[in-house]
Amino acid sequence: MKQQKIVIASTLKPLDDTRMFEKLGVSLSCDSTYNICVIGQATNSIPAYKGIQFIGLKPVQRLSIGRWLLPFKILFITIKVKPSLLIVNTHELLIVSIANRILFGCKIVYDIRENYYRNILYAEAFPWVVRRPLALWVRLKERVTAPLFHHFILAEKAYENELSFIGDRYTVLANKTVLPKGIIRHPNQLQINLLFSGTIASSTGIFEAIALAQKLHRVDGRVRLRIVGYCAIPAIREKVTDILKDKPWVSLIGFNNLVPHAEILIEIRQAHFGIIYYPPSPHTAGSIPTKLYEYMAYQLPMLTWQNQGFAPWVIQNQAGLVVDVHGDNLLEEMINKNFYPHPIEGLEWETEKFRRLIAQLLG
Repeated sequence: MKQQKIVIASTLKPLDDTRMFEKLGVSLSCDSTYNICVIGQATNSIPAYKGIQFIGLKPVQRLSIGRWLLPFKILFITIKVKPSLLIVNTHELLIVSIANRILFGCKIVYDIRENYYRNILYAEAFPWVVRRPLALWVRLKERVTAPLFHHFILAEKAYENELSFIGDRYTVLANKTVLPKGIIRHPNQLQINLLFSGTIASSTGIFEAIALAQKLHRVDGRVRLRIVGYCAIPAIREKVTDILKDKPWVSLIGFNNLVPHAEILIEIRQAHFGIIYYPPSPHTAGSIPTKLYEYMAYQLPMLTWQNQGFAPWVIQNQAGLVVDVHGDNLLEEMINKNFYPHPIEGLEWETEKFRRLIAQLLG
């Protein structure tokens, strides 16, 4: 039987991106009827993986001519590959998708990982002067091209109500985790290691995480903070660097560069607590971050705040502590409380659900 080619493409996500590669790509790679190609930012940590071809893009600045040229590069790649199915995860590749459908009769799927309209409008990635016109342009592209897409995949259930252009052609596949085998954490017992992982930005709570760690460090010098992730915004990098210049107990991993997901998992194993906080904003309301699923899967206790939508889930499962509830007693609770008394269900990436969807799309 002739293999059907499936391309999973992104402009800025790394090739080993946990959703694009570890979830979508790996879920399909075990089926010999598919030939999988992943396109994304080149990294030094890509493993050889049977059934998956990786095509790396050269690094570009987020606000540069190089970034605007990336969709054209990906278009040329897909013209050579001629996929039966193209899955894209950014609005920048909507036109590329339509071109592939017109040229090759390719099935096209939009994997919506973010509400891009709200992200552009309320996050700090772009100068405020251009945010509204750029957000409107992106939403216009989504609305105009939506009728030509065969299906939409939603990374958040909240998008069902936020995105009217998807109609009823969608499947919710949340950013759940690929459950690790033999989960063992081995943190240094001579320290109290706090972890902040993922995108480093004001909108992901980096400054609240640093402030909390500093408060705890003043109480107990064993407290350490590990910040693991990429910071794309120069102004935020400068601010974080300035805040940390007199804090040798804080470590930065990545920061100026993308961090391989495998390295983040190593840090989870070595941590005592993970910090999760998103300043309330329309672009993160109703979202459940990937690291919440990962921390729970590794049974890493969490520190979060009462105003987080997922806080009741953390409390219900005794998976962590609410910072603004415990106040001055927080460190004592961290040291003395027993966490994760029972396994938590609903954390695992829904492989079979995704496979069934692809099988239906490709007939």
